[in-house]
Amino acid sequence: MQIDKKLSCEGFPCTDVRHECYIVPAVQVKPNDISIILISEAAPADPGDYYYAKGTPLFLQTTLQAFNDAGAKVSSLRDILALGVYLTTAVKCGKTGYGIKASTIEECSSILRKEMAQFPNVRAFLLMGDVAIKAINCIAHEAGEQRVIPVGSTYKIRGHEYFFQGKRVFPSYLQAGPSFFIEKSKRRMIAKDIAAALSLVK
Repeated sequence: MQIDKKLSCEGFPCTDVRHECYIVPAVQVKPNDISIILISEAAPADPGDYYYAKGTPLFLQTTLQAFNDAGAKVSSLRDILALGVYLTTAVKCGKTGYGIKASTIEECSSILRKEMAQFPNVRAFLLMGDVAIKAINCIAHEAGEQRVIPVGSTYKIRGHEYFFQGKRVFPSYLQAGPSFFIEKSKRRMIAKDIAAALSLVK
């Protein structure tokens, strides 16, 4: 199944993102083989940096490093998919500034919800950063459920057990992009969260 054929945005109503940077995973996957969905923040300003772009895109470079930090010996997107991990973003358009409005995250969470529904055997979600955390809470609210991840700094809330519709949820830090290489303490925490998710589905 090619995921981008299943998803679309109607009307592009959000005003604080770059619609020309709209992108969803154009990748062939076997939905039944996916056990972990890793959700990062937003699509990159340059489509060439996206996870599934040709060559060695930035988002993939930093994600490969994060998985290697976690003890998973991976060197390509194919290796990550072989682990049963699917990579996507909470917001499908590129950012115009540092932050993203809550209304934009809520709007785009409807696309993410449909995307998540394509994978029937998912057992865990890795939420990489505040935007992904807010998106999963929006999806839970829309489904009439309680907040999945409590309010608070990632440092304080990570490491606890959270669940969404019976699936384990790991709040963590953003691993996609150049900021990943800056803070070594966050890299260590990201590695622990990825390792915990991988160990859960072994």
